[in-house]
Amino acid sequence: MSLELAPGILGFDNVLFPVGDLPEAVAFYERAGFPVKFRLDEAGIALLGVGKETPGLLLRAEDDYGHRPPPWPAARLWLEVPDARAAADALTAAGIEILDPPFSTSTGYVVEFADPWGNVIGFTDYLKRPELARS
Repeated sequence: MSLELAPGILGFDNVLFPVGDLPEAVAFYERAGFPVKFRLDEAGIALLGVGKETPGLLLRAEDDYGHRPPPWPAARLWLEVPDARAAADALTAAGIEILDPPFSTSTGYVVEFADPWGNVIGFTDYLKRPELARS
């Protein structure tokens, strides 16, 4: 389907992650640096802020969804940060286990971690290509 036939992709809305326990998930993501934009426990959802974006990371509680290690390969959500290696240090200091040491890419570095339900998040920077970074 070409863009002429499709409505056109304008950008991201929310990214949805299933979790087994909303309070536990919110506490985990707050430690990882995600602010809570709103939370509706009765609906089993919480929206977390992602930078200056209006959309965010939506956590949705699922019944009987237990802890699990991240599958490999797994879908990943990578988010830009100023310095991924510093983010790795901050995650570790907050008690969040990173999957591997930060690794190099053509544009910078990436560090990945997983929540208790196996959702994988990467923090990536553009230290090698600062002209591509957000200002």
